[in-house]
Amino acid sequence: MKPSDSSEPSVPSDTSGCSQPSRTARQEPSSRTAHRSPWLRLLPGISSERRGFVLAWWGFALTFGGMRLLTWLIHIDVAGVGDVQAGGVHIHHYVWGILLLAVVGAAGLVKRSARARAWMGLAYGVGMALIIDEAALLISLEDVYWDTDGWVSIALAIALIAVVGGVLAVTRGQRKSNQDHDQRSTQDRSKSQGRTIG
Repeated sequence: MKPSDSSEPSVPSDTSGCSQPSRTARQEPSSRTAHRSPWLRLLPGISSERRGFVLAWWGFALTFGGMRLLTWLIHIDVAGVGDVQAGGVHIHHYVWGILLLAVVGAAGLVKRSARARAWMGLAYGVGMALIIDEAALLISLEDVYWDTDGWVSIALAIALIAVVGGVLAVTRGQRKSNQDHDQRSTQDRSKSQGRTIG
């Protein structure tokens, strides 16, 4: 397993000079750590800090596509597919997006584990997609989802998917090269310290 795959950092040596074994150096992981997070298996090589952003991007893209498909099925009157209503009033899906973002925002106020941050990233992307999909409606304050003005939502979503996907792709390469450089620097320092002590 690569060091960046682990959601738990290795334990640094204490100030007395006695080093403690790192958690990642164990030969056989316990069943709890082996099945700790599905994201480690689905996104190998993605650091725990970055995993939430990647999942937010995927959650946004897939939810946006899924909502467009669902609303199209409602629009063409496919049997068994209909609007969500309360008391005869249609509840637009941006409402669910706002509620989901409120929950993610509140949960984000507390320090969370890498696993929780991954789930929060996914929920954040889903919530954003639910809102952005109806951005044209929110801008014009009219139900223009299937009108020409509704294309604002599609253009905005495609732009977000492209820009954020591009940023994630570009920064992954930079992050990898920075990690390689940092690892080489640490090894060089360790070798030089070993020479001065010996």
